[in-house]
Amino acid sequence: MSKRDYYEVLGVPKGADENAIKGAYRRLARQYHPDVNKAPDAEERFKEINEAYEILSDPDRRAAYDRYGHAATQGFPGAGAGGFGAGGFQDLNDIFGDLFSGFGGFGGRSGATRGPARGADLRYDLEISFQEAVFGAEKEIEVPRWESCPVCAGSGAEPGTKPIRCPQCNGSGEVRRAQQTILGQFVSVTTCPRCNGEREIAPTPCANCSGQRRVRVTRKILVTIPAGVDDGMRIRLANEGEPGDRGGPAGSLFVVLSVRPHAMFQRQENDIVLELPVNIVQAALGAEVEVPTLDGKEKVNIKAGTQHGEVIRLRGKGVPILRANGRRGDQLINVKVVVPERLNDKQKKLLMELGQSLGLESLGKDNRNLFERFIDSVGNALG
Repeated sequence: MSKRDYYEVLGVPKGADENAIKGAYRRLARQYHPDVNKAPDAEERFKEINEAYEILSDPDRRAAYDRYGHAATQGFPGAGAGGFGAGGFQDLNDIFGDLFSGFGGFGGRSGATRGPARGADLRYDLEISFQEAVFGAEKEIEVPRWESCPVCAGSGAEPGTKPIRCPQCNGSGEVRRAQQTILGQFVSVTTCPRCNGEREIAPTPCANCSGQRRVRVTRKILVTIPAGVDDGMRIRLANEGEPGDRGGPAGSLFVVLSVRPHAMFQRQENDIVLELPVNIVQAALGAEVEVPTLDGKEKVNIKAGTQHGEVIRLRGKGVPILRANGRRGDQLINVKVVVPERLNDKQKKLLMELGQSLGLESLGKDNRNLFERFIDSVGNALG
């Protein structure tokens, strides 16, 4: 029998957000939980709901399912068998801890007898230079985090002693309390307050960690920054976060990059922008000038008659493109024609002669005043 569409199973539209999906799962899981619903198909329906939620609650799995359908979910842990991946059991415990807390007769456990849990993720903000973002670098950072106590090896017991079964819950990790009501007997199941669901206690707690199984340490970690990263990008270091509980995997460390601005260059995606000031003679007659690039100085030809705002492109002199086998963006040189603000008498005379030769007198205005207004107008345009 072919599988039903996961969105149809949960009764949500394809564009439903995370809250809508979780809300639908809560409602249906409570309705079809085998301890609540005694219908013959309740268990299979409950597994189908779990499977749909497991895929749609994970952004990566959901994206793959939206694109390729059920075939894309076969490689995911727990998918296709009504099971749960890394976070599925925790979601179920959280949901039924909320739904059935205080009504253990319905099968809720409020998180007792917990299984392995993934450790928390950590964030580290790292400031790097413009050049380090462009060409890549290696940076050593110091990250404070919890780690398994090296003295007791995470047992919580002083060396030479061993943890024992919790006498309050008899090693089950949970405490049951029965209450008689007019509707019958209700049993509440809660996490054991003495062992906190760990099933064991240490009669002689480890002096190094005070029986907490973990200690706070600061680790030096080498971060490799690939060439071409940009401001705000994150680098994920797997298993460098907080350690997991009860044998669960460690979380990840996310290094968030902040790039300091450059004195001359500006970045536009993978291109580098540079403003190049030239005088009116260089713009009019052309010239060869030396400009800075990310790779050092390079000579650039300014063609005769270059106008203010024209762009000269240097191919392959920009930022390396991530995961593009060495390809780079370009350097864009914005030509800025600079008009002199002060002229001596000789310079004014020469420019007046140039203006006359260009036919400015044909405009019927005093040449000197016209040229001065020309200077002013260009200066205003340049701001």
